[in-house]
Amino acid sequence: MSSSVESRRAGSGSRRSNGPDMRRVVYRETHSGRAVVSVVAAVLVLVLAGYGVLESGVHAVGQPAWLVEPQVAAQRIVDLPAGMPPLLLAAIGAVLAMLGLIFLLNGILPGKRARHLLAGAAGEGLPAVVVDDEVIASSLARRARLAANVTPDQVMVVVSQRQVLVNVRPTSGVPVNPDRVLEAVRDELDQMLLEPAPVPRVNVAPSGVIGA
Repeated sequence: MSSSVESRRAGSGSRRSNGPDMRRVVYRETHSGRAVVSVVAAVLVLVLAGYGVLESGVHAVGQPAWLVEPQVAAQRIVDLPAGMPPLLLAAIGAVLAMLGLIFLLNGILPGKRARHLLAGAAGEGLPAVVVDDEVIASSLARRARLAANVTPDQVMVVVSQRQVLVNVRPTSGVPVNPDRVLEAVRDELDQMLLEPAPVPRVNVAPSGVIGA
């Protein structure tokens, strides 16, 4: 009997080891990939390198350059900013700086998607559940609308990684208790068990709308 128990344990352990790594799966679902930026950078490098090889080959066989001679281009770069209008030079520098900043930020920033993980699912041994922020905002807007006793058009919820902003426009003549709305939103967030857990904040507009 002990041998059969040990074999079942070994079989279950091998199945777990052969299963998907949930942390990696969740990371892929909650973070945006950098494949597009990498492909764009690679294409730009290939185009520039191909053009350089082409111009060098044309120059080696004694044919006229397609656009500019490699020596002439190198000399112009060395002589900058001489021979170029300041406005054009500033525009080229701004474009290059913007491209460099885009590639730098894509390489440094985590690139998180507008999604949250339900932390309670993993702790209970259940499959990981990833929810779009739009779905979370819709659920929170419903709770805030019921707590404020307003129509759906009078509530707007914005969900980010670390914050939930609830904007409420009250009905004219009917005051809204911000603390009650905030308590309702917090209760809904506590039930969701989001990870990372955003902090709710409620803004009540000073001017109301005419009730239907």
